Amino acid sequence: MSLGREIDHWGTNPGDAIDAALNAIESALHELLATDPAYWRTGQKKDLLERLEKLQAQQAALKLRVLASAGDIAEETGAKDASGWMRTELLVDKAVARSQMKLAAGVAKYDLVAAGLAEGVVSQDKARVITQALDAIEADPAASAEDLILAEKLLVDYAGRLTANELRIVGKRILAEIDPERFEAAEAKALQREEEHAQRRTFYSSRDNGDGTIDIHARVSRAVGLRLRTLLDSLAQPRKLSAEDKGRKVPYDQLLGQAFARVIETYDVDQLPRHGGHGTTVFITMSLDQLRADLGTAALGFDGEQITAAEARRMACNADLVPVVLGTDSEILDLGRTARLAYPVQHRALRLRDKCCQAEDCDAPAAWTEAHHLKPWSEDGKTDLANMVLLCPSDHRRIHDPDYTYERLPDGRIRFTRRALTG
Repeated sequence: MSLGREIDHWGTNPGDAIDAALNAIESALHELLATDPAYWRTGQKKDLLERLEKLQAQQAALKLRVLASAGDIAEETGAKDASGWMRTELLVDKAVARSQMKLAAGVAKYDLVAAGLAEGVVSQDKARVITQALDAIEADPAASAEDLILAEKLLVDYAGRLTANELRIVGKRILAEIDPERFEAAEAKALQREEEHAQRRTFYSSRDNGDGTIDIHARVSRAVGLRLRTLLDSLAQPRKLSAEDKGRKVPYDQLLGQAFARVIETYDVDQLPRHGGHGTTVFITMSLDQLRADLGTAALGFDGEQITAAEARRMACNADLVPVVLGTDSEILDLGRTARLAYPVQHRALRLRDKCCQAEDCDAPAAWTEAHHLKPWSEDGKTDLANMVLLCPSDHRRIHDPDYTYERLPDGRIRFTRRALTG
């Protein structure tokens, strides 16, 4: 693509120089792309990656500088700004194009940030972080013009030593670093307002989809959200690695959802508030025939939400629940004992004994498993080591699935077999 050939008012043609420079860049890239990095020395790879990082920053500096002065493009095309032209001609998503236009305007305001980009010491991501921090300082009534200048110097300096995320954290409290006495109290008040605002906006809602799933929508404070994500990641990562070891690829959001379910199902109910003098408990209502049958349903809680009998039996291994068994005339035959999780000392003993999930084809680590009653709790199975094995959540669900039968192998492992279809 060739740039315009117009003669400027000095009688020169800048397009020739621009074309020559772009041609040289394109030619050099073609040469590099024609080589195979597999044959490069380690030092050459490291050198290339370091220099490309700098070149990317410089390329961003050039692009942002052009975008900041691209009003003539908008005027020529009738667009609000150059982002409209980028959408139609370059096929750049509207949000991305507008974000680049905003960054271009921000960088144009701050000379040191622009210089850092041009030198390759400030990446585009870091430039965005710095300009956002500086814009916030500029809007702060307690900050002076001198504070803004000093903050820019410090943040550009930090950019050479910190990642973009680390720089974002520093940017939030850079004023306190500039003048602790003047800004630490203001920062504390701002954080308090932010936390109070987060508390006011916190909510939880759920919607039954009618297909056995419930959508959950919630908003919590950043601190709570980060703690939850860290917790879910710690549960999801081993499953991800285990699946990859077996050549399977499971969507990570699915693993996070399973981890969230795991947190709920294994929460220590003794830590919950007590209602009417008794800990929070889930009641399962089912008939005697349903309790004994492979197929059947049960009512969960006092509202009568339906679940399968198999799911009820699976929950009995992990939940604090009371089975209410009904006779033929719906009279209560048994208001059963509360089924407890294995005591922590029992679970530790099971981990030492079983080492991992006891399904024949599974090696999920013990930390990911649940204690399963071989003789069902609903049939007076005891919560003791002789009657329990460790199963991962997937295999624990399968052992309660009426579509499968299983046998205990001599080495203690569980072999599943799908039942033959009938009818």
